[in-house]
Amino acid sequence: MARLCSNPVGLHRFRPFSQALHQPSQLIKTSHQSQPKTRLFLSIIACQTSPNPSETEKEKVVIDNENEKDLVSNSTDQSTSPSPDSGFIQFPNREFNKRIALFSTLGAVGFFIFTRLHLGVSLKDLSAAALPYEEALGNGKPTVVEFYADWCEVCRELAPDVYKVEQQYKNRVNFVMLNVDNTRWEQELDEFGVEGIPHFAFLDREGNEEGNVVGRLPRKYLLENVDALARGEASIPHARVVGQYTSAENRKVHQIVDPRSHG
Repeated sequence: MARLCSNPVGLHRFRPFSQALHQPSQLIKTSHQSQPKTRLFLSIIACQTSPNPSETEKEKVVIDNENEKDLVSNSTDQSTSPSPDSGFIQFPNREFNKRIALFSTLGAVGFFIFTRLHLGVSLKDLSAAALPYEEALGNGKPTVVEFYADWCEVCRELAPDVYKVEQQYKNRVNFVMLNVDNTRWEQELDEFGVEGIPHFAFLDREGNEEGNVVGRLPRKYLLENVDALARGEASIPHARVVGQYTSAENRKVHQIVDPRSHG
């Protein structure tokens, strides 16, 4: 009797002994064989805390997935949002920013070198763009005559400055270049008293010399004299200035075949 009370769930399985004697032996054997299966089913039912465990598990999985989505969303917002201390949005690719800074620096340096040195401007370029001497004396404009030589270091150094001044005043002032190595200009060398090169002679509209500048000097001397000629001034501010020059006695005399050449 104490054994039956310890397991109240299975009370309905036990029958009175007298009832069991009147049943056939086959039924008693069948009931005895099915007893473990019934006990196993009841044990599973008794251990379950919810009548429908699959739905509860699904709800729990859905809640966990939503929580994970919220965590991922919050972390993404924090990573993409700018820091309050920075004050601006940083570019994601630092290597790209470094390349832009490098290219900008190289471009600035190249532009500076080009504007300061005028790479590519040579005495040959100036001579090709210069006006013939006879034509300059007959067109009614003031004229700047430069005596030079291809081997003259100072002449080559001043070529960029001469080019800049020429580009600024070429519509109002003639620019002529005479090569001292050309024997054709022997008379002009004596007339203008050329002893050193580069020698710049400044002529008014009638072809009269107003003054000259010799050697390596700041560009402002050439610029101010040319500006005075272009404005028709009676005199130039720098009528006789001499800097470091190359002696004209070192010239390599040769005859130019083309008589029209002013080189």
